[in-house]
Amino acid sequence: MSHFDDELGAHVSARGGVDQAPGRAREELEASVFQLFTKQPNRWAEPVVPDDVIARFQMARETADTRWCVSHDSYLINLASPDEALWKRSVASFRAELQRCAALGIEAVVTHPGNATDGDTERGIEANARGLERAMARVPGVRVLLELTAGSGTSIGATFENLAAIRSSLPDELRERVGVCIDTCHAFAAGYGLVDDYDGVWSAYEKVLDLSTIELFHLNDSQHGLGSRRDRHAGIGDGTLGDTPFRRIMQDERFRGVPKILETPKGDDEFSEDRRNLALLRGFREHQTVGP
Repeated sequence: MSHFDDELGAHVSARGGVDQAPGRAREELEASVFQLFTKQPNRWAEPVVPDDVIARFQMARETADTRWCVSHDSYLINLASPDEALWKRSVASFRAELQRCAALGIEAVVTHPGNATDGDTERGIEANARGLERAMARVPGVRVLLELTAGSGTSIGATFENLAAIRSSLPDELRERVGVCIDTCHAFAAGYGLVDDYDGVWSAYEKVLDLSTIELFHLNDSQHGLGSRRDRHAGIGDGTLGDTPFRRIMQDERFRGVPKILETPKGDDEFSEDRRNLALLRGFREHQTVGP
């Protein structure tokens, strides 16, 4: 492994332009994997990235020697919506996100499966898959990672079965571009016992999806307990998961090399808490790896 970490990173600010993010990942966090927003996530505006910004971003990545970058899509997107107007707007927004990532050379986009606000999970899954298909068919190359959700309200995607159903509803050529992002806070909140049943969680996953489909971890502790359905992140070891699940993930040979991104609280400044959390995770990794 090079001096700069090619497995662990964090969500970094694109303040001042996306071309600023790679340098922050490298210089401030000693990371070569990172997550960012390509636009303001709470606005519908869909900016087109100018050619000069694309060139600066790609040069910044080369200079920073980053191996992998993922974007997180807009919080407003709801591909599971029963409202046709909102669904169409969400599809257009997601397609624009894919287009920005393709232009910038970003490898993947993380997306929340959305909310079936009519309470019809099956319809929401079908709508999500239909929206993904419509957007992805227009923009080749960029991978899409379905994020496991905490299961609050009417959200879909809080079970491995939901994620598998979305993938299986896609045409073969698009399904191959769709992986999974496991957020540890969301998994615990959704009822997956990473603390007391670590092996059982992955056995449950393997019943519906191959472990190779896990292409990203969001490593976040949780402020609330198992099955709480509440999405409230905490620093590593500061919440209800404690150190053990993170130590096991970092030492699990099955997940070696899978990018692992922090979305933990930032604290009083932009980097100090990320540095502390990354130091903990790097320490966990130093021990001998274990198998399943």
